[in-house]
Amino acid sequence: MRVFLTGATGFIGRAVLSELLKAGHQVVGLTRSAEGAHSLAAAGAEAHHGTLEDLASIRSGAEGADAVIHAAFDHDFSRFAENCEKDRRVIGALGEVLKGSGRPLLITSGIGMGGSGHGQPAREDVFNDAHPNPRIASERAGNDLLDAGVNLAVMRLPQVHDTRKQGLITPLIAIFREKGVASYIGEGRNRWSAGHLNDVARLYRLAIEAAEPGARYHAVGEEGVEMREIVEALARGLGIPAVSIPLDKAAEHFGWMAMFAGTDMAASSVLTQARLGWRPEGPGLIADLDAMRHA
Repeated sequence: MRVFLTGATGFIGRAVLSELLKAGHQVVGLTRSAEGAHSLAAAGAEAHHGTLEDLASIRSGAEGADAVIHAAFDHDFSRFAENCEKDRRVIGALGEVLKGSGRPLLITSGIGMGGSGHGQPAREDVFNDAHPNPRIASERAGNDLLDAGVNLAVMRLPQVHDTRKQGLITPLIAIFREKGVASYIGEGRNRWSAGHLNDVARLYRLAIEAAEPGARYHAVGEEGVEMREIVEALARGLGIPAVSIPLDKAAEHFGWMAMFAGTDMAASSVLTQARLGWRPEGPGLIADLDAMRHA
């Protein structure tokens, strides 16, 4: 297939690009820079110049594709709600091109959208339309496109990791460096699900090849790693103490990260594994954190 891939030069997108090329697919990657275009060409992909803000460039990238993977997202969390709305507009633009064609569109969301709110791990067969996370805008946009006849599926991401980056844990490290302590809230019993980068990239490929309308996939290798265990691993690596802080101090201590730091984000991938025959194989989150070079 000829696949249009947004986010092709990003952390996850690069791995997805490699996975698609190894499987024999042609890839057209969205990039905003000459450096990005050079990187894509060196990898064996075609560059398509454009940005998430330029919806005309998004539409033109999708027009010549057999399938589209939307893996890009603006990770400036100081403007998180605004960036979620931008993602909604991009998904809508892609749908305008693909509507009625049968060509598959795979969009990206977070595992929280599958949470029931009852303390159970998030599931693929749950869509919590009342979830307070602004990222709900992505799946709402996807649902609108499904109703309009677009062959759309959703990839929900946990903390995607290798020894370089780990989702929300990467900015958490910056906070810990600034504060001089590694912190969790209360007993630190809330859990974050995780998936190794290589496993996640393979799942993107399997999902776009399956082209199943309405499917939701969880790229989860570990259902839930306790926050205290994550923080203690970071404390070891950074050479700083691990401490508990009370809930009423969380906003002051964590800043924008407070909305996530005490949240339980456990998730199951049982249905994903059964549907696509996907089995996570990569190292676990704590192993990757312990193998990081913090210097």
